[in-house]
Amino acid sequence: MKKTILIIEDDVEINDMLKVLLRTNGYETICAYSGTEGILAFNDNIDLVILDLMLPGKSGDEVIGELKNKKNVPIIISSAIADPAKKVDLFSLGADDYVTKPFDNDELLARIAARISMYDKINSNSSNEEAYEILEYKDVVVNKSLREASCNDVLMNLSKIEFDILCLFLENKLRTCTKGMIYDIVWDYEGNDDDNALNVHISNIRKKLKKCNPDADYIETVWGIGYRLKK
Repeated sequence: MKKTILIIEDDVEINDMLKVLLRTNGYETICAYSGTEGILAFNDNIDLVILDLMLPGKSGDEVIGELKNKKNVPIIISSAIADPAKKVDLFSLGADDYVTKPFDNDELLARIAARISMYDKINSNSSNEEAYEILEYKDVVVNKSLREASCNDVLMNLSKIEFDILCLFLENKLRTCTKGMIYDIVWDYEGNDDDNALNVHISNIRKKLKKCNPDADYIETVWGIGYRLKK
């Protein structure tokens, strides 16, 4: 069943662009153009919210709390404000992610997929049924529930961060995972945006994959942007 995303954005052109982007990529959308309208449009079928901050009526800051009180769904803030202190305030209010305008469409889609996947897992686990979430790419198989990864039928010894980065790549096949997205999702907003550390983690993952299957390449660099699974 298609996931439904509520877009709360007062700029008509951006709202329309998001609607087309999301529907093209398999999502249903509901559009609202003010904070008040967004709260009224919100319902139990909503799976994620993209929320602008500078809205007529109720501001984005106010809307976060009201939506979270109705239903705990992921909220991605979309704003031109790049102040780190503002981001911290929004996360404390209940926001789950933040993209700065103008944003890259592929990055936004990857963040949406990651947040929906995370909430689906939380909701699945809360049902007290043991769920095994399997991700696959070529001969790489990842069991997220058991936190096990194998390549070419060989079990890999990955650190926590290496495992989480590999999962992020497999959840976003053929999309570029930007460095910022990896920092935000894997580092969990702790501000550890160290390019050297990230390069070491990527290098380690590549070496461990190569050790399992010397004849295959799995991760490619998109220079100046980030990384993606090799096409």
